[in-house]
Amino acid sequence: MPYFEVQCDGLIGPTHNYAGLSFGNVASAKNAQGIAYPRQAALQGIAKMRFVAGLGIKQLIAPPPLRPNLAMLADFGLSYDTDIAATLDHPLHRGVVRAAASASTMWTANAAMVSPAPDCTDGALHITIANLASALHRSQEAQERLALFRIMFGDVANIHVPLPSCTPFTDEGAANHMRLCSAHHHAGVEIFVYGRDDGGVAPARYPARQTRKACEAIIALHHLPEERTLLVQQHPDAIDAGVFHNDVIAMSNETVLIYHEQSFLHEDAFLSELHQKAEFPLCLIRISEDEMPIRDAVESYFYNSQLLSVGAGRMVIVAPTETRDNHAANAAMQRIIADKSNPIDAVHYLDVRESMRNGGGPACLRLRLVMEESAWRNVPACFHAMPEQLARLEDMIARHYPEELPPEAVHRAHFATDMHAIYQKIVELFPPLAKISHSYL
Repeated sequence: MPYFEVQCDGLIGPTHNYAGLSFGNVASAKNAQGIAYPRQAALQGIAKMRFVAGLGIKQLIAPPPLRPNLAMLADFGLSYDTDIAATLDHPLHRGVVRAAASASTMWTANAAMVSPAPDCTDGALHITIANLASALHRSQEAQERLALFRIMFGDVANIHVPLPSCTPFTDEGAANHMRLCSAHHHAGVEIFVYGRDDGGVAPARYPARQTRKACEAIIALHHLPEERTLLVQQHPDAIDAGVFHNDVIAMSNETVLIYHEQSFLHEDAFLSELHQKAEFPLCLIRISEDEMPIRDAVESYFYNSQLLSVGAGRMVIVAPTETRDNHAANAAMQRIIADKSNPIDAVHYLDVRESMRNGGGPACLRLRLVMEESAWRNVPACFHAMPEQLARLEDMIARHYPEELPPEAVHRAHFATDMHAIYQKIVELFPPLAKISHSYL
């Protein structure tokens, strides 16, 4: 089998905090200004990587960029050399400082859109870095991700620069992208989910982040054929209920698509087109509002689980413990597991509570790629989640990451010095970062 799926998880950075920067993300808003626990968050993330690797799935690690981002602060005339604490009293500057300290790169599903070589007419692996233009704290990631992914995947993929950072081309990455196929190494149908189309139906309460134009541009960049590509609009009512990305209301893997009845604005038309374009049997699992209301989906992050192939045509689900603890979500999960007509055999509940409190579940923490063995081996070894590297990371985190981080900590004069010193410890474990770290200093 020449191609296989790879999970690339973001290493949670030492500045992990609850700043409530993501409007429309219910969990982020609910826990804003709470005390965060960076050490615990990072260790939870590594435990998930180790568990997934233990299932026999290839696992990579994407390290965080330097935070706080001093260049961003300088753009606003701010510096930790001055009285940064005074920014607490200035609403605009307070938001800028917290954005510059954001650890949001942990949610690697937003890093890029990825199209495997079997899908693309030019036979290449394509990666388009997301511009994340809808929010200040995330927009800074685009160029940082570009630099990192050129180091990680530059020898094995066509890496495209972010789309222009303007309203018509807002792109939030693979959180709004699904791929269905008979097997990972076969050509599949790529599904691009957008929330906004100029002149179309739009949500009333929260912003729609992914645009149709962005999806269309990526389809062209990735050389995807029309006969195996779908565009579908996310239901505006779901966005207004807190479903800010498609991966909060649908999950997919190979032949399986699990989705809520309010996932898509025109469900019947979408399914009709999907059946026409998929040249393989589909396993569609529809969950009604009666079985699991959207509010329970948002609370539990049921759909933000990882649906993974584990060999012999079988699958498992890696879900957050919040799904187990939510009655409706757990009942839906058990119904799926008990149904022998689908290939899903088991669910494994993992604790990623620190990420969940900021609005990111297991699927948010990872980017999916399909690669050949030669491409996998050409990714620098330090980015492979091998047992030795994971153990080194755990030791470094236990020694150097802050145990807790209250919201006012990012405004303290010594914060940048302390966090940059920890970043140097990260660079020691990922030496290629030294090639780009100067961009952040």
